[in-house]
Amino acid sequence: MKVIVDLCVVPMGVGVSVSKYVALCEKILTEAGLKTRLHAYGTNIEGEYDQVFAAIRQCHEQVHAAGAPRISTTIRMGTRTDREQTMADKIQSVEDKLTK
Repeated sequence: MKVIVDLCVVPMGVGVSVSKYVALCEKILTEAGLKTRLHAYGTNIEGEYDQVFAAIRQCHEQVHAAGAPRISTTIRMGTRTDREQTMADKIQSVEDKLTK
């Protein structure tokens, strides 16, 4: 099953800057072969359900291994059974309506 996820991983107990942990997760997601789009407060991910959640687990494991004693993660996700939809499809649908 295909899934689109909005992921926000917040390492806790590591200070104010978390960009090195975000970069670590981005690398994991990319190496997993997932389509991603980084934004200011997280990452959109699209792919097969099991692959996406295996990569999210790996993000947690690696962020802990990099020194974060605690992680708070927010996940919003969507699936469809009526048709396949990509992140680009969703954005294009809104942009089409804006140009009318």
